[in-house]
Amino acid sequence: MNKAYDLVIIGGGAAGLVAASFAVQLGASVALVEKHRIGGDCTWTGCVPSKALLRVARTAHEMRTAARYGLTSVEPEVSLKSVMAHVRDVISGVYEEESPETLQGDGIDVFLGAAFFLDPNTIAVGDITLSARRVLIATGAHPYIPPIRGLDDVDYLTSESLWELEEMPPRLLIVGAGPVGVEMAQAFQRLGSQVTLLASRNRLLPRDDPEASRVLGEVFKAEGINIAYAARAELAWQDQAGIHVGAGGRGLVGDALLMATGRRPNVEGMGLEEAGITFSPDGIQVDSQLRTSQRHIYAAGDATGGYQFTHYAGWQAAMAVRNALLPGTSQGVSELVPWTTFTDPEVAHVGLTEEQAREKLGIDVRTCDWPMTRVDRARTDGDTAGFIKLVHRRNGTLLGATIVASRAGEMIHEWLVVLQQRIKIADLSNAIHVYPTYSVAGMQAASEIRINQFLNGTGGKVVRSLARLTRSETPVPVS
Repeated sequence: MNKAYDLVIIGGGAAGLVAASFAVQLGASVALVEKHRIGGDCTWTGCVPSKALLRVARTAHEMRTAARYGLTSVEPEVSLKSVMAHVRDVISGVYEEESPETLQGDGIDVFLGAAFFLDPNTIAVGDITLSARRVLIATGAHPYIPPIRGLDDVDYLTSESLWELEEMPPRLLIVGAGPVGVEMAQAFQRLGSQVTLLASRNRLLPRDDPEASRVLGEVFKAEGINIAYAARAELAWQDQAGIHVGAGGRGLVGDALLMATGRRPNVEGMGLEEAGITFSPDGIQVDSQLRTSQRHIYAAGDATGGYQFTHYAGWQAAMAVRNALLPGTSQGVSELVPWTTFTDPEVAHVGLTEEQAREKLGIDVRTCDWPMTRVDRARTDGDTAGFIKLVHRRNGTLLGATIVASRAGEMIHEWLVVLQQRIKIADLSNAIHVYPTYSVAGMQAASEIRINQFLNGTGGKVVRSLARLTRSETPVPVS
């Protein structure tokens, strides 16, 4: 059987779903090919289950620490089997809106099976052959497991297999202190495991601001998480005592081991060579419009080796469809990508860090650090660990923002708008923010920068001079 389409999308994860929906709305005939499950990692093993688990863990933590609010603390009874059943219910609810039947009803032809290029315009899915005017590759990524001596003989977990657990491991080792590692470390510690987190560097979340890493490390320590810094895993073995990991001259043991050591693009096994597409283990090569070496074939999301975020993959997919099906072109690659690690507190960032800004601009860099202890809503909620840090030029142009706060993921977006629209930070201080909210912290920080700019400028000197004259005037006696 041979079918022809305006657009064939390989990969039914976040990027593929966005692309298919957009393309159908543009009137294109669309085929979506997925070899595993529609929804991809985000629905089944990534964003959805992890955030559901984190919410359960936070509830357990709030029960355990209720005394700080004047309530009676209760030690929760945690059944991981029941918790995972709840997580699967959440997944099922999300999947209902993206199932093959739902997509077919929206006018998208869904083919379940592995896609293989026969040539640049022909793709085989089992016994079916698809002809395509345009192709979008959105095959995502998979967990990367580094070469660690003895690891192949150990029964370890990844971000994909973790959700099959039904018994709480008394001792959980986690290798990797990036977003997945730190999120799962806090979740399982709060649910009752004793977690040991192995960070290969001397801090957590190495892509984020060092101060954010420090605050999160202090929170983790207070919650009882053991952190082994500068502990790069070198060997592993398993015996009756548990799973052992040798790292940095230390020996660590647990009942379960989670490898959270990053992800690599899915580029093998689909005949990219047959299609003449340039790629490497680091991803499919694309230009700024997301074209591959074959101009009618595009790639988006994790498969390109760029930022591995669901929101970035979805945005790229929309840009790829726009470029493939509409006149003209739009940029499909951006450095202004916000991200959030959903620990408690959350860690969010967009733009340049202070270190990156100073390397790029030298002395024309200023920072404003506004602690959450000065934010009334954070005080009412008892969530004062954290800060908002704005990195900016002397003239008030924003370069980057880092937020560590309970609602950091919600707060970061206005700073993305400031960067994209090139709004001066001082202008944001004029925007009225609802009180009391966490976002007031941004307005307060912006006001601090504006006041300092004014007082240190010509206007400030004039005002101070007038103030001195006013204070020096002799009062007129009143009769």
